[in-house]
Amino acid sequence: MAALGVAVVGAIAVLAGSSHGPRRSGRATTVPPVTGTISQQPPICTGACTRSGIHKIKHVVIIMQENRSFDNYFGTFPGADGIPMRHGVPTVCVPDPAIGTCVRPYHDRSDRDTGGPHAYSSSAADIDGGRMDGFISQAEQGGICAANDPTCGEHCRAGEVSCTDVMGYHNADEIPNYWAYARDFVLQDHMFAAVSSWSLPAHLYEVSAWSAYCPVPRNPMACVNNPVRPGLPKDFGRLAARRARAHRPGPFYNWTDLTYLMNRHHVSWRYYVFQGGEPDCENARAITCQYVSQSAGTPGIWNPLPHFATVKEDHQLHDIRPLHSFYRAVERDRLPAVSWIVPNDHVSEHPPGLISSGQSYVTGLINAIMRSSDWYSTAIFLSWDDWGGFYDNVVPPRVDQNGYGIRVPGLVISAYARKGYIDHQVLSSDGYLKFIEDDFLGGQRLNPRTDGRPDPRPDVREDASILGDLQRDFNFHQRPRPPVILPTDPPFS
Repeated sequence: MAALGVAVVGAIAVLAGSSHGPRRSGRATTVPPVTGTISQQPPICTGACTRSGIHKIKHVVIIMQENRSFDNYFGTFPGADGIPMRHGVPTVCVPDPAIGTCVRPYHDRSDRDTGGPHAYSSSAADIDGGRMDGFISQAEQGGICAANDPTCGEHCRAGEVSCTDVMGYHNADEIPNYWAYARDFVLQDHMFAAVSSWSLPAHLYEVSAWSAYCPVPRNPMACVNNPVRPGLPKDFGRLAARRARAHRPGPFYNWTDLTYLMNRHHVSWRYYVFQGGEPDCENARAITCQYVSQSAGTPGIWNPLPHFATVKEDHQLHDIRPLHSFYRAVERDRLPAVSWIVPNDHVSEHPPGLISSGQSYVTGLINAIMRSSDWYSTAIFLSWDDWGGFYDNVVPPRVDQNGYGIRVPGLVISAYARKGYIDHQVLSSDGYLKFIEDDFLGGQRLNPRTDGRPDPRPDVREDASILGDLQRDFNFHQRPRPPVILPTDPPFS
């Protein structure tokens, strides 16, 4: 039980601390790796190792954090499509209406950021028709409205310098472990949010590749596309209180999600929820708001599966578990085929949460997997659900009326991941579903014409022609690589 003890203690310690195409989308870069602590040597190729291709992966773990753009975390990573520079000086400059000049990206050494508005309308304003110059304006406008308005940001008073931090970027000084994973495994520099919107739609896409409003219970065909305000969960502030007083049921997530297909194919899954406060405000454009608790037993913005009709009908509510169940499964080498892991407010990295707390929490999750025998048959996909109002210079490609959203970081960590590889393919969390479907479901998609449970979704996102293939991030012919255990409390420069 030693590994389990280390993982649980680490988690407790963190809690105490509280149609445009992107550039270079078809190429890949290899950069020199960094050296971490090697805990053990890889086994001789037996069992899962001898299986062919993607099927060497028996466990997919999706770790979803909160509200960071790619440029905010990896804009200066060597070899990546990051912030445009000339002689080490950014060549881009974003207008700041409050001071009448523009602001270039700068190195932000703070552990606590404020970010900016990150709703559907905020995304359109930040992108500004492809100019990618609305970030500061949105952050400043977000300070003059009520905190429960999703267009709000942290209050900003104009002065002689910009009063927002949305142009700031971090590097290995502040996030050494994330940069170490990028150097030693795979960094995806064209990973875009699946939907050009906020956290609830993003998490709906994460499990179902769609976001909709469904006015009628148990009727998928009545669902209507809605990337802005899908059915709001019971935890949604005053709106939820009004709904409760009116004894109105819902929301109804009646369209088909991935758990439906996994249940039909007898593929195990778990959705792990870190108990505590919700990572974000219920209103997408707000940053400061009242505390709302979350747990595996409370449906919410970061725990939407209990509202899906398929989960209820298939009697799989018990597969939504508290985070300690993940550590127990890892300790016993009993990870399910698919795991989703969502944070609480202390470790989500959502402003104004501490970056260091989130990095420590994520490192603890990854270390736990690396210390288990499941490491040699696991693919870890780490990403952030939306851009959080932070600057990014790449214009998102248009896949349909809902997305893609602004670019976010993406990492692939596995014994079969390419080493020091930068993937320039266009990707989104739809790629995670595609990978799972190819690995465990025989390539079946969430396709109303073929999945046995029709709904009116506008397209099959996993089959979008622009979407890359995550299998390219792996070398399934290589000897499985040993784990690299990183410290859960790296120095913060």
